[in-house]
Amino acid sequence: MSLQEEVLRIATVTHDAAGAASNLAIPVKERILRDFAAKLRERRSFLQEENGKDVEAGQAKGLSKAMLDRLTLSDKVIDETAAGVDEIAAFRDPVGEIVGMWTRPNGMRVGRMRIPLGVIGIIYESRPNVTADAAALCLKAGNAVILRGGSEAINSNKAITALFKEALEDNRVTGDIVNLIPMTDREAILHLLKLEDFIDLVIPRGGEALIRFVAENSRIPVIKHYKGVCHLYVDKSADLDMAIKLTLNSKVQRPGVCNALETLLVHRNVADRFLPPAAEKLTAEGVELRGCEKSRRLVQSMKPATEDDWYAEYLDLILAVKVVDDIGEAIAHIAKYGSLHTESIVTTDYAASQRFLKEVNSSTVIVNAATRMSDGYVFGLGAEIGISTTKIHSYGPMGVEDLTTTKFIVLGDGQIRE
Repeated sequence: MSLQEEVLRIATVTHDAAGAASNLAIPVKERILRDFAAKLRERRSFLQEENGKDVEAGQAKGLSKAMLDRLTLSDKVIDETAAGVDEIAAFRDPVGEIVGMWTRPNGMRVGRMRIPLGVIGIIYESRPNVTADAAALCLKAGNAVILRGGSEAINSNKAITALFKEALEDNRVTGDIVNLIPMTDREAILHLLKLEDFIDLVIPRGGEALIRFVAENSRIPVIKHYKGVCHLYVDKSADLDMAIKLTLNSKVQRPGVCNALETLLVHRNVADRFLPPAAEKLTAEGVELRGCEKSRRLVQSMKPATEDDWYAEYLDLILAVKVVDDIGEAIAHIAKYGSLHTESIVTTDYAASQRFLKEVNSSTVIVNAATRMSDGYVFGLGAEIGISTTKIHSYGPMGVEDLTTTKFIVLGDGQIRE
């Protein structure tokens, strides 16, 4: 069987199983997920043995320490993944929910019912725990799922998928609700992205290059975010101690993720009081600062920022800094250089906070909290499938509800069209 034929076969059996996924009773879904979580804990030696093959291969290939860390299924990662699956099991089930109902003048009642999307393709890199999270979220929302992880985690992904299939089959449900593309050739992705008759939505998770590759080659709708150029604006009324704390947490706590701070905007009225102490603390944490001319007058150790720096997603201990004349200039800067991910304002001025919330159109807009708070788990969505900066269908962190759509339902008593 050719690569194209094998991808088609996997898509076909998953598509055929989608009806079973959509009709699972809530208690059955919860039982499957709890059984899967138990298997993750109980079979950790099996998981770690298979994961060890990937880690060893990654070391031989010269993967970075950070990449190897993301790849490794430590006891902590396995326990956290299993706990996440248990949380998904306990989360409110959205399928079948009536979202609004209204009565027309002729007595006919019209409403919307939440339903699964069908078959979701998840294309991702590095982290094998994404296999568990994505499969669990899709099942909770009544979807079937096709998983295609990175080649560096192939053995780990196969092992996790096998345990999920066991949990399904132990509950007398077809294991084809969850399938993994086992071929590591990128050509397999190209074949998958052409199967619009079998797959309803594709969600890529990974770096900008992967997401652009998927978006440019897919015939299937794609939920995406290319990068996270996140801003924090320190307003003239800001509590400056709070602003320093939020800046440090947003930039330093975990700089290599999409909701980390990349550009700091500071009102000119507080720049001389805020920037020198903030720069001292940031520099002590190893952050390289790249500033505009006004910023560099206040902190001479800053490197000069270029036009490219305002567009940059560093994913590293580098921060662009700009002094702005007012909130309007801050909002305009975000509109020009931002990526529709996450923006935060630090202010004690209610009117300023409301203007920022209203005029900044990113998928998450925050008042007086760190950009790192932009996360499905933090927001109470349970685990998230990813963050969307595509305004159609879903916008921002995506939880279980975002893996559904709605259909119209109509309740009549004999109405006809005149």
